[in-house]
Amino acid sequence: MQDTQAFVTLYKAQYPRVLAYARRRLPGLAEAEDCAAEVFRIAWEQDRTPDVGWLFVTARNLTYAAHRAEGHRRDLASRFAFTPEADADPDLGVLEALDRLTEPERELLMAYYWDDLSGAQCARVLGCSVGAVWVRLHRARQALKEVLLTDSGRTAPAVRPNLVRQGETP
Repeated sequence: MQDTQAFVTLYKAQYPRVLAYARRRLPGLAEAEDCAAEVFRIAWEQDRTPDVGWLFVTARNLTYAAHRAEGHRRDLASRFAFTPEADADPDLGVLEALDRLTEPERELLMAYYWDDLSGAQCARVLGCSVGAVWVRLHRARQALKEVLLTDSGRTAPAVRPNLVRQGETP
């Protein structure tokens, strides 16, 4: 059983330092506060009163994970780069379009593009054949394209972005 008072003392003493560390590495105050809170949540769930080094290693790991997630989000948005207006936020447009797809379409697109799974890995996750993944992926891309084009009031772009990774066959 964890010594609650020792944990509270550690939290009061070290939270500002962990928060400052996260603020230097994350883009906003809210993200930094979430990171610092997560560090102490993990420590509490592990039923331990860690040393300061452990707190900072955990904060570093969480900030790296946040940067990786942001990179994946940007990568996904860039793969669907034919957004309607030049001044519109492409990330937001793609994410809103994904929300309007069916759950299976969204899940497959996210697994393939966001989580960077191969066709074979998607097949394992979805419990279907690789051939079925390619058919479903084609349909999901078409559905996403339709949503994006409908939102923009445009017709299909003259040059279709390459949505298949090198070395994989659709």
